[in-house]
Amino acid sequence: MNPPCFELRGVQVRLGAASHIQALTDIYLRIEEGERVALVGANGSGKSTLLRTLHGLQRTSAGELHTPAHQRVAMLFQRPHMLRFSARRNIQLGLWLQGVPWRQTDALALAALERVEMAPLAERNARALSGGQQQRLALARAWALRPAVWLLDEPTASLDPHAKREVESLISEFTAVGQRDATGLPSGRPTTLVFSSHNLGQVKRLANRVIYLEGGRLLADLPVHEFFNRDLLRSLCPQAHLFVQGESL
Repeated sequence: MNPPCFELRGVQVRLGAASHIQALTDIYLRIEEGERVALVGANGSGKSTLLRTLHGLQRTSAGELHTPAHQRVAMLFQRPHMLRFSARRNIQLGLWLQGVPWRQTDALALAALERVEMAPLAERNARALSGGQQQRLALARAWALRPAVWLLDEPTASLDPHAKREVESLISEFTAVGQRDATGLPSGRPTTLVFSSHNLGQVKRLANRVIYLEGGRLLADLPVHEFFNRDLLRSLCPQAHLFVQGESL
């Protein structure tokens, strides 16, 4: 049996210079390989902090976080950081920083751009691209690394409807297939997705499990069909029920 992708036991996270902001409190969570987990909750509920903690960008203040060694994780932010280079060079540098020999990065970068239908923009300055194009480039940059786990923080929140559909379609494609080995062939291992979103329709389309956070606490952890069963959710977690009602108005 494979170990879980992530296991958190009583994790707490404090933020701020004096660590006076309690961002996460007593988080117990286990995410298995191949799961598609949505994090939902109001702004400030702890979704982004939890994603950053899973990726190792945020240190825990207490508790335990366990992840398998050598697990390749890609994280995408709502507004991806673009370097002052071409779209192609942005992907090349990402590959090179992960240990891919520079002479191999050009072909891999072009293949990634073709995968997101951006090959004609390969030499365009990445910072001159539209928001939707930058998010597609960020997805291509991550896909080129063949990650086992995708962590996405509101990946379509700042995009127009057309760009949202394009990016969501790519997310679905990239995470629906299994992991690939160094040659690009299927490895037989499933891909894991953990993402935050306020778009409940997107949660229904992409997730098979929903976690509801409020005030840094995990209040509900349910299969997607149970989370969107209004009567069941009302009885299991009234706070989550009110959140869903509010987001659905």
